[in-house]
Amino acid sequence: MEFRKITDDIAVSPQIATEDVQAIADAGYRSIVCNRPDGEGADQPTFQEIAAAAEAAGLRAVHQPVVSGKVTDETAAEFGTLLKELPGPVFAYCRTGTRSTTLWSLSQARTMEPSAILGAAKAAGYDMAGVVRRIVNGGKTPTDEGDAKFDVVIVGGGAAGISVASSLMTRRAGLGIAIIDPADIHYYQPGWTMVGGGVFEAQTTARTMASLIPKGVHWIKSAVAAFEPDNNSVILDGCRVVKYDRLIVCPGLKLDWNGVEGLVDTLGKNGVTSNYRFDLAPYTWELVQGLKKGRALFTQPPMPIKCAGAPQKALYLSGDHWYRNGALKDIDIQFMNAGGVLFGVKDYVPALMKYVERYDAKLNFFHNLIRVDGAAKQATFRVSKPDTEPAEVTVDFDMLHVCPPQVAPDFIRVSPLADAAGWVDVDQSTLRHKTFENVWSLGDVMNAPNAKTAAAARIQAPIVAENVVADIRGLNPQAVYNGYGSCPLTVEKGKIVLAEFGYGGALLPSFPRWFIDGTKPTRAAWLLKEQILPPIYWKAMLRGREWMAKPETVSAG
Repeated sequence: MEFRKITDDIAVSPQIATEDVQAIADAGYRSIVCNRPDGEGADQPTFQEIAAAAEAAGLRAVHQPVVSGKVTDETAAEFGTLLKELPGPVFAYCRTGTRSTTLWSLSQARTMEPSAILGAAKAAGYDMAGVVRRIVNGGKTPTDEGDAKFDVVIVGGGAAGISVASSLMTRRAGLGIAIIDPADIHYYQPGWTMVGGGVFEAQTTARTMASLIPKGVHWIKSAVAAFEPDNNSVILDGCRVVKYDRLIVCPGLKLDWNGVEGLVDTLGKNGVTSNYRFDLAPYTWELVQGLKKGRALFTQPPMPIKCAGAPQKALYLSGDHWYRNGALKDIDIQFMNAGGVLFGVKDYVPALMKYVERYDAKLNFFHNLIRVDGAAKQATFRVSKPDTEPAEVTVDFDMLHVCPPQVAPDFIRVSPLADAAGWVDVDQSTLRHKTFENVWSLGDVMNAPNAKTAAAARIQAPIVAENVVADIRGLNPQAVYNGYGSCPLTVEKGKIVLAEFGYGGALLPSFPRWFIDGTKPTRAAWLLKEQILPPIYWKAMLRGREWMAKPETVSAG
């Protein structure tokens, strides 16, 4: 017998025997629901036998037989009623547990998010892809799909999505392209570090989505609920269905603010801030200006995260301000890093360490933020150093800059497109999905082992566009991604260590060393970040003008 827990209120199981009933009672379950008709298999006990064993064990037992493959809307609603009326928690079973899980999934569709239902079922070992449209439709079978159909559907209207749409348009005029994204505003997220350092104004990093969607590209202003890659379909909230010939997936990642206990309740007050949010980056600068003495903590969660250098960028720009105004001697700066190194590419570490020393910052490795008490101004970390028992440490603070934990979006993690860790599963060279040949991915959501930065998306967009167009023409992939990413580390106001690297930490500089030596802080790299990259982003990258980003053709197909 298997206890496959879905929630605290219900577990499911394949067929049970009468001798299993007492173990079910001992595990704390108070009711049993049998969803298997009697006589379905020669080796199954009858429901009356199970019911008798349940009565002897002090459990309620109900028979709701459902024929395999015929879970109706009505039987799902009945199952939901049973869950409300029976003493809980409930233990349900059928031949494999799939029918019971399907009944639960459909019965909860009106009160739970589809991704939460799919995720809970998946964690219990059941794939609900076959009823995903019904789940999205509130547990009922859709009567009208209302299909729209496009040559290419792009999920996500961020830097990656708009750039790849523009790159496709420059290569293949007349393509029917749709971008699916519910957001009204598009953000230049690399600018938020500069906002938190008092260099940019927040409003310069935001524009309306409508102003950026390429001409001729359809914008479907909706959230994605699920994918059916076997049917070439994307299911939207409300159960609308968008069909495609080819799909590009780039919705970014999810900042898991709730992954740190107490964090959401104190963000934006009590000295707790983050440059990872548009509305909080100005508060970072307010705190930096106002802090004259005390302790400033800067946190970094486990990888992968968006722009791995951003947590320490905030530290350096803050430290530089305190260095220049004379307050540094009275401020204790501490970098709380869940990882074990300052930066993943060793060539840049010596230059960064000089600034760690300049700002007298203490490096605390293997410290992962798990809890914040804003009112008490205390942060608690789980310390997991190699070869030592994990422990918890609570540190007082006057200012706390948080980089939140980061995961793939919920609707990606539970989809057939995801790998075991929840990221879109692609070939790291072609960025084509490993299982579904008409699906590609780029940006923060896919599982290639590259840095998750806007600079990476700038290089990836033309590569994906090139390979999608090659596929339309019946050719093999034409372009290969080398893992390029860039992280302009703002070590002081006016100087940047321009880290550019690819797979395996290989250095991939864009400029000759006499102009910008990326392993050293330079004024030229600062001018690039401050004055050149923003207009390149808005006026080139998002418009398909591939400045220093044109892919090389590597195959004749």
